[in-house]
Amino acid sequence: MYRSIIFLILLMLSLSCQDTKSAKKEPSEPVTIIDTIQVKEEEKKAPKRTSKNPLIASQADLKPFLKKYGEENPETKVRIETRFGNIEVTLFEDTPLHRANFIMLVKNEYFNTTQFHRVSPDFVVQGGNNDTKTTANNRASIGRYLLPNEAKKKYKHIRGAFSAAKYSEQNISNASSPFEFFIVQSHRGAHHIDGDHTVFGRVTKGMDVIDEINKVTVDGSEWPEENIYMKIEIIE
Repeated sequence: MYRSIIFLILLMLSLSCQDTKSAKKEPSEPVTIIDTIQVKEEEKKAPKRTSKNPLIASQADLKPFLKKYGEENPETKVRIETRFGNIEVTLFEDTPLHRANFIMLVKNEYFNTTQFHRVSPDFVVQGGNNDTKTTANNRASIGRYLLPNEAKKKYKHIRGAFSAAKYSEQNISNASSPFEFFIVQSHRGAHHIDGDHTVFGRVTKGMDVIDEINKVTVDGSEWPEENIYMKIEIIE
């Protein structure tokens, strides 16, 4: 009797050990040690806001908020720092909602925990997103809204155009994402999207940096295999 009980206990322990050894961990996206450290450090620096009280309370509050903010914050030049070098951008004053929104995000350090998360060879590089909780929380703390399209015929998607990304689903008005931008890298331009996206600035320095970023290896969703973090600051 006792021998049978002991045998059963040993058998159960043996099966338990086999299950533990055979268990596989889910694969994770490769991140270098440097990138891991940078994420942690940048998340420490990220502005601590409460998502219950966003800066822009609703879509209805958007225009009056940005109109006032734009009047109080007239800056038009920013610098984007990356490990490939710096990019300087001049924002257009006659796309006032996009300019004010972008300056507001820069001053609230939103972009400093984000990446160039999409690289489309010989087309564009896109930035302003990340897959961390910090970025999601920062977006919620700023607000849930879309920017009305401010596309102008005189601003084309030529090489160096600084334009707003958008959510395509049921977006018949071509409204812009407030958090993501892209830079046209192609020497041919990207004129098939003129009017669909709002060009609200241009790169004045650092297209060689954009060219280097455009060469990096990407996965199937055009996300760079090695993270490209950014920091954006106001020049004037």
